[in-house]
Amino acid sequence: MDALSNWEIYLHSQEKDPIVQLAVLKAQFELIHPFLDGNGRIGRMLVPLILYSKGVLSSPTFYISSYLERNRDVYYERLLAISREGDWNGWISFFLQAIVEQAEENCRKAKAIIDLYNEMKQKIPKVTRSQYSVQIMDTIFFRPRFNTNNFVDISKIPRPSATRILRELKEKEILVVLREGHGQRPNLYEFTELVDIIRE
Repeated sequence: MDALSNWEIYLHSQEKDPIVQLAVLKAQFELIHPFLDGNGRIGRMLVPLILYSKGVLSSPTFYISSYLERNRDVYYERLLAISREGDWNGWISFFLQAIVEQAEENCRKAKAIIDLYNEMKQKIPKVTRSQYSVQIMDTIFFRPRFNTNNFVDISKIPRPSATRILRELKEKEILVVLREGHGQRPNLYEFTELVDIIRE
């Protein structure tokens, strides 16, 4: 508890460089290891929350997990080097590189999503010939995996029109059916082009 109290005091202190401060906070949290399970997940969640609280981000939406997963061995080695050798510089260098590379990856994904949105802005009105093109776009970009009921609820498109639109989007391979509906269970759809960008 003393270690966590010290961690909290440092969290609320003002450092010259909040990203270096975040690097220290992240390592300290992992080394304190306050919970029996879930420390890694919580530690990764702390990254965007701390960046947001320090005013570095306008919303807490920076995900560093994919970089840390790709470099898992180095990640653990850098953390262990703090305990074994007091090598904070090695950890901070690794963490700052993680932030830079993840930010670049996030920017690439954001650009790819914007490009896909602009492409669909041309394509969907042609495919559906519908007055609901804006609602269609907003719905499939807001929730790229959904069932028929979700689509109707989110888009506010009347069910008969929504059913026709989903059929047309499936025929033109804009949407993929992941699970065929049966009885009361509706079809499960995926906007795979968007999901693929997110998964990359």
